[in-house]
Amino acid sequence: MHVEAAARVARLARESGVERLIHVSGIGADPASSAPYIAARGRGEIAVQQAFPCAILIRPAVMFGPDDAFLTTVARLLRILPVYPMFGRGETKLQPVYVEDVAEGIARVLAGAGGSAASYEFAGARVYTYEELVRTVADRINARPRLVPLPFALWRILASGAEFLPGSPLTRNQVALMQRDNIASGDCPGLSRLDIAPTEIENLIRSA
Repeated sequence: MHVEAAARVARLARESGVERLIHVSGIGADPASSAPYIAARGRGEIAVQQAFPCAILIRPAVMFGPDDAFLTTVARLLRILPVYPMFGRGETKLQPVYVEDVAEGIARVLAGAGGSAASYEFAGARVYTYEELVRTVADRINARPRLVPLPFALWRILASGAEFLPGSPLTRNQVALMQRDNIASGDCPGLSRLDIAPTEIENLIRSA
């Protein structure tokens, strides 16, 4: 999906005379990564650019929104668990971005806004550590769980078993992503270039 399908879309777009193509990847995509998912996203970027040299890359940070698999899941677990297991020591840095801000950014880039940038990084207004993010969500929904660090090695074991479950709530790809900071590098323009003010997470979390 990330490599072959993306390259096929890019090739067919070029052959059909499409003038502007946007490829949505993700912050941290790296073809040299030891994590298959992260490496596939990096190889996908290369494949798309080879098939459609003028393609514009958009790399969002981890996204959040109503009924998502990220923030909604954190809030749901905080409401029901007296003890909340954290990824590692909760030190991974995240800069979550609202999905509708990403969609609006894509639309504006497609319409020609933002100048001639070849790639963008869409990230939220604030950088959190994972622990800070969990505590922010907990405070917003009036939850007071005990946060307990859980080694990534154990998370990988748990994910290996969980992947066999229908609609798995945990995958090894998710664990791999949580082992790396997911924040804007500052090397590419972001939402501000497109006159978009990132939505604050607190505005989307419902109080208990």
